[in-house]
Amino acid sequence: MRIHAFHHLYQYRLERSTKPFIARGSRIRRCPFCHVAEAHCLCPHQPDVETGVAVMLIVSENEVFKPSNTGRLIADTIKETYVYQWHRTEPDEKMLALLTHPDYYPVLVFPAQDEADKPRVLDDVTATINGRKPLLILIDGSWREAKRIFRKSPYLASLPLVSIEPETVSRYVMRKSDNEQHLATAEVASLVLEKFGEHAAADTLRLWFDAFRESYLLAKSRMKSSENKQALQAYLTQQAR
Repeated sequence: MRIHAFHHLYQYRLERSTKPFIARGSRIRRCPFCHVAEAHCLCPHQPDVETGVAVMLIVSENEVFKPSNTGRLIADTIKETYVYQWHRTEPDEKMLALLTHPDYYPVLVFPAQDEADKPRVLDDVTATINGRKPLLILIDGSWREAKRIFRKSPYLASLPLVSIEPETVSRYVMRKSDNEQHLATAEVASLVLEKFGEHAAADTLRLWFDAFRESYLLAKSRMKSSENKQALQAYLTQQAR
């Protein structure tokens, strides 16, 4: 299994935490890497795909410890994924340097909030890249947290936007959202990967999300770990091709 930036951030926060994170399902014995119940651990099946894009996850303070987090699945899938904890007044210097690095073309994945944002929206995502590697920036948190990060981060204010308009209802039933149209971070990422022509990675992430969702929800049921897991089997079939 590949240890990635989300794992490092989780461990960093864990070492500095002064009290345990207690949420629904906190009594379940979970794998410290994939965060599903140990009986349904997915780590041996972590994706192994090559892509021509990089991803930056800007993670809200509360999101890091949530076992239902799906940003972690993006780091599982996209090998060049950078993960930073959001801080309103002290943004990470490495994150700021990456945003201005000449080898990357940073694009913020977020819906335009008003008329002033619309000129920033990219209609053709490949037209202005000019040979640079796309750096897809996703805000990982609840819808309320994501909007706050979007508004309170000056370094994001001038970046081009990719706005996703989902055609299907989110399958993310592990957590209630304060916005019915709010997709899970991994669902958004799979749609954006499609836009950038990364079809294999998009399919892998979509199926990996389904497998995670299935294994996560199995911990709440009475099914045995040996019983057939259709989503995991679909993912493994795709990986074997």
